[in-house]
Amino acid sequence: MTAKESPSREELVSRAAELVPLLQKNAVWHEENRRLSDDTLAALADSGLLQLRVPVRYGGYESDMRTVVDVIAELARGDGSTAWVMSVYAISSWMAGLFPDEVQDEIFTAPGVRVSGILSPTAVAVPAEGGVLLNGKWSFNSGALHSSWNTNAAVLMTPEGPQPIMVAVPLAELEIVDDWHTVGLRGSGSVTTIATDLFVPEARVLPMVPVLQGRHRSAANAESPIYRAPFMPTACATVAAPALGLGRAAREAFFERLPGRKISYTDYTEQSEAPVTHLQVADAITRIDEAEFHAHRAAALIDTKGPTGEEWTLEERARIRLDLGGVCARTKEAVDILNTASGGSSIYSAVPIQRIERDVQALNLHAILHPNTNLELYGRIACGLGPNTLYL
Repeated sequence: MTAKESPSREELVSRAAELVPLLQKNAVWHEENRRLSDDTLAALADSGLLQLRVPVRYGGYESDMRTVVDVIAELARGDGSTAWVMSVYAISSWMAGLFPDEVQDEIFTAPGVRVSGILSPTAVAVPAEGGVLLNGKWSFNSGALHSSWNTNAAVLMTPEGPQPIMVAVPLAELEIVDDWHTVGLRGSGSVTTIATDLFVPEARVLPMVPVLQGRHRSAANAESPIYRAPFMPTACATVAAPALGLGRAAREAFFERLPGRKISYTDYTEQSEAPVTHLQVADAITRIDEAEFHAHRAAALIDTKGPTGEEWTLEERARIRLDLGGVCARTKEAVDILNTASGGSSIYSAVPIQRIERDVQALNLHAILHPNTNLELYGRIACGLGPNTLYL
């Protein structure tokens, strides 16, 4: 497929904004059915947003990180689960572009293909003739129900010791366990997948350490700016976007219900006239603005430094993790404030703020998004200690 000029950031964010009413309408269905609806998936495909991080030669956009963040945050205004799955699709499509070109030809053979993936190496591979034999499972496999391919992590057992790897696997070759019964991000369909004696050809196996250091095996993508950025900063900036968008969604949901609401058991017939409300909304909006600062600072560093191929310092890598934690922490604080101010009637399932609260809580519990983990990591480096993780 020949390359063509990619849509602008403004155009793609506008396309995402056009989907918000549909996502808001479908959000309850997503929760009840623990997956995205067919019409949501069709709308995402028709919008072209699935192409955000697909290589240009396959009809993708290779959008910069600021565009990715702004598009996914906009989708989160409609539904957190949809935005989370889209962030996984964006990362995994980008990840597929790190594999040898012949593997990419296999993955992206169908326009609009959906690729999901897992970074935790919870499966074990052993060498086999021409590749590896894979056994194990991956929980929290967001978007797997609607994907054709998985880019998953595993541990390869070698004579020199265990080595972390990434593998590209067709979803049809994995067993799906429908175990996604949760209180947050229910619509993401983050089921468990299992590999049993699954043969993976050598071309579809990538050593993870070089990937984390920014080295890959694609000749065709070698000069692409988005493929010069390191893996973890790219992934972390991407998954910050749903949290940012949920903060904006909470603000909109609160103000939509505010007119005519009173504060029960007080003489305030209009909640909007109460000083406590003024303090709450100003505090929440300030925290959402702070979350936006962190999300955009991370994106800006990737967009300015990534394309140069310049070596990243340890502090810069850790700062992306700090920004991720900042987005999640500030958003959760803002949503907590607005949820507290929403009154008893907000516990009904038709009222969005309660779902937004649960989705934000789920994001803050994610191992790579957890604010405390990210703050500690940056603090260690700021104090002159080494990192206690490879995931930088």
